[in-house]
Amino acid sequence: MFWTHKMATEAKRQKVDDSSEVSPLQNFLHWCDRVGLILSNKVYVSKEGTVAEYGMLAKEDIEEGEVLFTIPRSALLHQGTTKVSALLEQEEASLESCSGWVPLLLALLYEYTSPQSHWRPYLSLWTDFSTLDQPMFWSKEERDRLLQGTGVPEAVETDLANIQKEYTDVVLPFIAKHSDLWSPDTHTLELYTRLVAFVMAYSFQEPLEAEEEDDEEEEEEERAPNPPMMVPMADMLNHVSNHNANLEYTLESLKMVCVRPIRRGEEVFNTYGQMANWQLLHMYGFTEPYPSNSNDTVDIPMTNLYRAVTPGLQSDSDRQRVDEQSGLLRQMVGEKGAFIFGRQGCLTDTELHTALKVLCMSAEEFREFRENEGWEEEDEEEEEKISLALSNEGLPGLKASWRRLIHAAARSTLDSYGERGGEEERKEGGGVDHDRVLMEDEAALAGLSHRQRRALHVRYGQKSILHKVMGLTKS
Repeated sequence: MFWTHKMATEAKRQKVDDSSEVSPLQNFLHWCDRVGLILSNKVYVSKEGTVAEYGMLAKEDIEEGEVLFTIPRSALLHQGTTKVSALLEQEEASLESCSGWVPLLLALLYEYTSPQSHWRPYLSLWTDFSTLDQPMFWSKEERDRLLQGTGVPEAVETDLANIQKEYTDVVLPFIAKHSDLWSPDTHTLELYTRLVAFVMAYSFQEPLEAEEEDDEEEEEEERAPNPPMMVPMADMLNHVSNHNANLEYTLESLKMVCVRPIRRGEEVFNTYGQMANWQLLHMYGFTEPYPSNSNDTVDIPMTNLYRAVTPGLQSDSDRQRVDEQSGLLRQMVGEKGAFIFGRQGCLTDTELHTALKVLCMSAEEFREFRENEGWEEEDEEEEEKISLALSNEGLPGLKASWRRLIHAAARSTLDSYGERGGEEERKEGGGVDHDRVLMEDEAALAGLSHRQRRALHVRYGQKSILHKVMGLTKS
């Protein structure tokens, strides 16, 4: 799968200049009435007083547990409800792809360009998709300059390559076969890419139902996720990590339910999951201002940890042993993976613990480890100890050799951002260079473009975590 997916975003819709006509929003609300979408009289959709051009506000105080709106399943837009659903089901085998999104994207290509579409009042909220502003629509130069080191440019390059491959290999042959419904002149790669971004930013995926039998747990892990679907009204809610509403799924409908009290005039916020700012920017085109995103994370590439071992080696035999240890770890935990750190410490603690344990083994310990083909899996109590040891609380108490490796790997990762400050600023948990200056200068912040500000939130959040890790592991 090439692009990960959660839910909706703040991407802005185009304003309507002619006030004498029914606005797209009014037209959409009339459509909601016709399709049986029930909206509580305690909330309303507005362009004013929200963090994005559209959002939902409370007319009155709302208590926990109250239903804000109910959407019948017949009002959802997906491959099973589109006018071309029978054809998509018939051709299902030919539409398989890495993303699993092709049926929905073909449905959107058809419905978006059909004047008679049942979904036109909903899709007309986006008169074009030029307002979507994920980094895939930035120039490569701008991505590389503003997001160097964050992992976003590499993720976008992968996305764009996979989108083009999917369109060329799967979508175009299907369109050619059904030229009465689709046309390569209308349903272009550019429109397809815009619709991919639309699905990334606005669609929902229904969670898989939990299996009742414990012995089916392994099978459940292998089950494919449900395909994404468009959920009118729910996709108008904006995201914050400290949200006050949540979408619930029933057999007949989807319901947005208040999960903590909302006062009159406050905005209703959904959550797209526990997402770091780099993920929010990559998939949705926005970020939470620092430091409000409690889910922010940074990746320390495994290769940075492997490289941190070699500088102190004295003999050829030591270097050979470390090469073997690194090679074994690459087999165990992967070559291109990363250790993820959040604000409270390492989130991939078991993997990091394994890597540190192996890399710091003596020749005899490593020989014994290989002869025994590893060690037994950790029990729950041991896992809790590992989690605590690699938390912010536990990092200063680690063995000196482990702290040294983590510190060096964090510093190598920090260097990948192309730090603008001098050498002194980069030492042992020092300042966060030019980005710190920007964050503390309100006038300078106000002068940044939306893209510059969002990229700054990503960079500064990640680098702050790295500096924290370096401070906790310094000798």
